[in-house]
Formats: sequence, C-alpha cells, structure tokens
Amino acid sequence: MWSEKHRPKNIYDMIGNEESRTMVMEWITKWKKGVKPLLLVGPPGIGKTTIAYLTAKQFEYDLIGLNASDVRSKSQINEILSPVLGNASVLGKPLIFIDEVDGIHGRGDYGGAEALIQILKEPTVPIILAANYDSSDKMKNIKKTTKTVYFKPIPPRLLRVYLQNILNKEDAKLSPGSIIKVITKSYGDIRSMINLAQSLVTGFNPQTEQKFENINIEDGINSFFKAKSIDEARSVLYSIHVDPKQKIDAFYSSVITSSLDTEDMQKFLVTLSNADLLYGKIIKTQNWRLLRYLNDILLDLYKPNSSIRYTQYNLSWPLLNRIRWDGRKIKSLSILLSRKLHLSSSAFATLCFPYMLFCIKNKKLSLEYEEFDEIIQKEIELLK
Repeated sequence: MWSEKHRPKNIYDMIGNEESRTMVMEWITKWKKGVKPLLLVGPPGIGKTTIAYLTAKQFEYDLIGLNASDVRSKSQINEILSPVLGNASVLGKPLIFIDEVDGIHGRGDYGGAEALIQILKEPTVPIILAANYDSSDKMKNIKKTTKTVYFKPIPPRLLRVYLQNILNKEDAKLSPGSIIKVITKSYGDIRSMINLAQSLVTGFNPQTEQKFENINIEDGINSFFKAKSIDEARSVLYSIHVDPKQKIDAFYSSVITSSLDTEDMQKFLVTLSNADLLYGKIIKTQNWRLLRYLNDILLDLYKPNSSIRYTQYNLSWPLLNRIRWDGRKIKSLSILLSRKLHLSSSAFATLCFPYMLFCIKNKKLSLEYEEFDEIIQKEIELLK
C-alpha cells in the first residue's frame, strides 16, 4: 500500500499540525524522570502513530509499541511494563507508546485503566499515548495525568502538495479533477487520501459520499435519522466520534422512546442487539479491529423519513428495560383499576397507586398480576 510505502522517514517530512509536532519534539528533548506523559488526540489517519515512531527513531529511543489489547488488565500491564519501568538503564532508552488508548474502558478492561493511570502518575521513562477521542470517563482520568496535544485534519493545500509528490514518485498521474475529488473526499485524513488515490490509479473507483465534520452525539443521532440517503446516514455515523458504548446506548434510548410500529421496533431492537453483541465481543477479546464493523451494523437503523429523534437516558440497558416493561404492566393495571373506581388512569396513578404499593409492601394487600392481565386482554378484545 502506498500509505505504508510513503510513510515519512523523519518528523520534518510530515505535513500539517506544525504546532502540535513542535510540542512533541519539545516534550521529548526536555523529558526527564517525572515529566507528564504525552497524550495525542485526533481523528485517524493524520499521523499520531507515525510521529510516535519517528520521535523514538530520531531521538534514539527504543520504542515499545502497545495498543489497548495489550494493556486490558492489571496483570498484563505489570507483566509488560514493570520490567521496562524498573530497569530502564539496563534496557537502554525505552519509550513506551500505547495506541488506541481510548479503547481501554468499560468492565472488560479488568483494571487495566486504573493500573495504567498509576503508572502515568509517576513515569520513569517517556510515555506517549494516542487516542481518537478523549470524551469518555476513563479518558478524562487519563487526561489528568498527561499533557494533551491535539492533532487536526490536514488542510487541502498541503494534501495536494503531498499527494502530487507521491504521484511523482510512483510515476503515476491523475487528472486535476480526480486530484480535487481525492482531496475533498479525504477530509484531512492522509491515509484515506493516499489509499483513494492508489485505487483510482489502479482503475478502481470506489463509491464516495458526503462526509460531515466531527459532530456530537445529539446532532449525530438527529442527522442520521433525518438523512436523505443511506450514504448520507453512513457518513453521519462515521462522524460521531464518541465512545462506542455511548453511541449504541444513544441509539437505543432514542429508538425505544419513539413511536414506532411493532415491526419496525422489533427490527431496530435486533439491530441494536447485534451491535451490543459485537461490542461485548470486542471488550471480551480486546480485538478492537472489530470496531470497524459497528457502524455497518448500526446503519440498518436507517429508514427514510424516520420520526426518531435523540433521547438521552443515563441508565443501563437492564434497568431501562426493566422500567420499560414494568411500566407497561403498571399502565395496564392503572387502566383497569381506574375504570373500577371511576377515575381517570392518570388520577389513579397519581392518587391511588402509591397507596396500593404501600399496602402491598406492608403485606396488607396481595395482587396476582396475571389475573388482571387476563381481564385486560378480554377488555381489549371487547373494545375491538
């Protein structure tokens, strides 16, 4: 792949983010024991991993490269990093680089995040971390122990110079229109630009689509369901840069509170279940490469002219489901008993239901819901 073949050999060969690159170089030149580790934050394909490797090479450090799957548990961290941290002089000049550190979160990290934070508080060797986003709770804790450097998408004018240089080296040509198309569709992602250019040169013209800037979860959910085409919906999904679990939960809470017919609700819940199963497998195996399939699964939620809009719940799925299904039972019970007492269902739920629960709690009243459920079903049939 051209993206690997033409990867910069020197920090000065990189393009864009000059100020951020300068901060990295100043940090490594002034590093001494106890200096805060560096956290590089920015979208994929703009050089975070590259600058970490080039920094180690250029300043003669022995780079120890890890990712989220390597530090998912406290025992793994101790096994991998303790020898390095405790015997730095014996091992030479090590520099630890942990990529995709935003993947360390949730119950599946088995104490990995907490153990890593303790190491970050008292570093004995230079440590660089890279993340695509820094908004999760675990990332907030990591940020407190690091110096954050943000990387932005590369400007189009620099991308054009860089791309033309690669084309010259490959003795390849693209029409001015194709070059503009490649640059426009890459949206500052160097790797994406180079891969797309190579595809066009070799005769493969992949489908391109509208891409949105990085958007928050609320705007993202609303834009997804308002999208005029499935390509636009896909682009929105890839522009929501949040914790994957937060993305799944946001779609779930938005879907479950919407007014969908039974068939659509069933279809959407199956889709969300598949997304949650994928995320569970990622957490269990720490195979974060599987994350690339999450958006493809969530894309099945798209339906033209959908009325679904963003709704936020700060509750777990099990608790939310319990509230939802128990709520239906309570509503059915309120409808039935309000008729018996000649009250509105809202008046019964407000005035009588709390007292009824108090009596049940104190064993002054006993109800078998199944009996009422049969009566309710009969009354529903009569209403039909």
